[in-house]
Amino acid sequence: MSTTRASGRLWELDALRGLMLVLMTLTHMPTGFSPVLSQPFGFVSAAEGFVFLSALLAGRVYGARAERVGFAELRGGLWRRAGQLYLCQAALLLLAFTLIAWLGVVRHQGGVTGLLEFFFIDRATAVGAALVLLHNPPLLDVLPLYILFMLLTPWLLAHGRRQGWRGLLCASLLLWLAEQWGLGAALHGLARAAGWPVPYRDMGAFHLFAWQLLWVVGLWLGTRRTPLPRARWWAWGPALLLASAALLWRHMVGQDPMPGVPAVAALFDKWSLGPLRLLNGACLVPLLLASAPLWRALPRPLPLELLGRQSLPVFCAHLVIVLFTLAFFGSIQTLRPWSTDALLLAAAFAGLFAVALAAQWRDQGGRLRPTLASALR
Repeated sequence: MSTTRASGRLWELDALRGLMLVLMTLTHMPTGFSPVLSQPFGFVSAAEGFVFLSALLAGRVYGARAERVGFAELRGGLWRRAGQLYLCQAALLLLAFTLIAWLGVVRHQGGVTGLLEFFFIDRATAVGAALVLLHNPPLLDVLPLYILFMLLTPWLLAHGRRQGWRGLLCASLLLWLAEQWGLGAALHGLARAAGWPVPYRDMGAFHLFAWQLLWVVGLWLGTRRTPLPRARWWAWGPALLLASAALLWRHMVGQDPMPGVPAVAALFDKWSLGPLRLLNGACLVPLLLASAPLWRALPRPLPLELLGRQSLPVFCAHLVIVLFTLAFFGSIQTLRPWSTDALLLAAAFAGLFAVALAAQWRDQGGRLRPTLASALR
């Protein structure tokens, strides 16, 4: 893979992360297009791709930096980054618990009041627990996961560099397996017995013990000095077969792989990264690597690169836009003309690109590269 100038960043990874942000926006915006456009590639969502790619980029950037400045200085940089993420989360919570909550009540929008249900039940506990990342309302539960992973990253990088990654990968896999058997729920049950007031479902939909596997594997791949491993030719056929079957299954049946059969739903569960969901995502990786020569021959997707390069402000902006859309236009259950939904999506993406351009302009000292500006015309 080629790099983007002297930064050492891979433009391909930025473009893929930008694509994940586009898919997340299509999923979270409460429009009639969401059921079709959510999880378009099978039983795997943009969230898995975004977390994995973020870990891959973190491994590349911070792994190389650790070799130059040492792990002590790197730890400070990563913790400062986690602090920035926390400030973004605090700002989003402030918006949600004040203006958005007020609009939801005044305008009788069930999409908002349902989103903030625990806040309306116990405001003091909800605010206090949210500030220490132990209450995470829907839509606002990705950044807390990212913050925890960033805090752990210095230790993971140092351990991987000094003692190798095999033990970390095995421990990560065991934690994922334990979560499939309910580790998180069991620990929460003990906490509830001791008086912890926040229900398990209100602590965040993403199960930490499962999703850490994506972060650890992505971080490991990002620190590799050799290029990303290419899939063997004999792996392409099974991967293509399984990925195609999941793609057809998802669009013929819907996002619930087998309605009324919880055991099958658990195998594809998003929040605990069920084994068949993980397999579905793993099958897409060799296909993506195998198709790399094709999409590299196409013009570079500069708009997607821009979104991926400015992923934090764009991600936060997409949440703000979704919250205000819910407050003013209602949830996905609200019947609207398709033209209205199309205009809402167009306005949302216009806002995201405006935020990305503003962030790029700030990073470049008030200048935008001509190629980037022309790509957005």
